[in-house]
Amino acid sequence: MASQARAQCVGPEVNSASINLIKEFEGWYPDIYVDPAGYPTVGYGHLCSDSSCSDVSYSIPLSEADGENLLRDDITNFQNCITWQTASSVVLNANQYGALVSWAFNVGCGASESSSLIARLNAGEDPNTVAEEELPRWNQGGGQVLPGLVRRRAAEVELHQIPTDVAALPACS
Repeated sequence: MASQARAQCVGPEVNSASINLIKEFEGWYPDIYVDPAGYPTVGYGHLCSDSSCSDVSYSIPLSEADGENLLRDDITNFQNCITWQTASSVVLNANQYGALVSWAFNVGCGASESSSLIARLNAGEDPNTVAEEELPRWNQGGGQVLPGLVRRRAAEVELHQIPTDVAALPACS
């Protein structure tokens, strides 16, 4: 029964501050390129299913509007994984939630699900403390600290700690 309720639950949309953070750190590429990990990519960090990005339903090179639409299509998965991975007792505002969606967009839902960050939130720890301590740990690529990831994690922590009365989670009971 819980898995059925989970499947019907949809993560809320992230706010514009979260979209802008993701866009800033992913960068804009209207044409297909190979990312540092060797994957064909287009737009704002869309990982393609093949070298021609045949999974993309927009014309390549992308217009900026189509690139943002593709990002919003892609981000739905990460909104859902943060929503589904956090316990219904976890209360996050829109900035906290958006920062975590940005992080999941970058590291993947599998990594976020098995993370101590999600475990600590689910254990009832203070979300701002957890973000401040856990997000900066996700700063490596290929076993090396990457300055871009250090900056991204700092920006995610900063967004996470901006107060707002706009609630995001829990989204479902």
